[in-house]
Amino acid sequence: MGSSPRAWFEKFSAVVLSYGLRRAYSDHSVFVRQQTSGVIIFVFYVDDIIVTGSENEGIVEFKAHLNKDFQTKDLGHLRYFLGIEVARSKYGVSL
Repeated sequence: MGSSPRAWFEKFSAVVLSYGLRRAYSDHSVFVRQQTSGVIIFVFYVDDIIVTGSENEGIVEFKAHLNKDFQTKDLGHLRYFLGIEVARSKYGVSL
């Protein structure tokens, strides 16, 4: 595969899809896997990534799956995404 952004995106997408996530119809940078055990939502834009959902064990396994092919770094709880600050409190999440 070439080194173009399109080729990279196709390889990256193939790795994500191989874990059982499916591309959202409304946005090709959003992938979802919904099972009886919960949901995993994966969003990426250039080099910003969010992995969230209700299937905690699946999220941990998915991160390990990504790390087999790509160097990733877990920065913990979401604080910023695309220039938007995310703040958590006892009342919920604020953007």
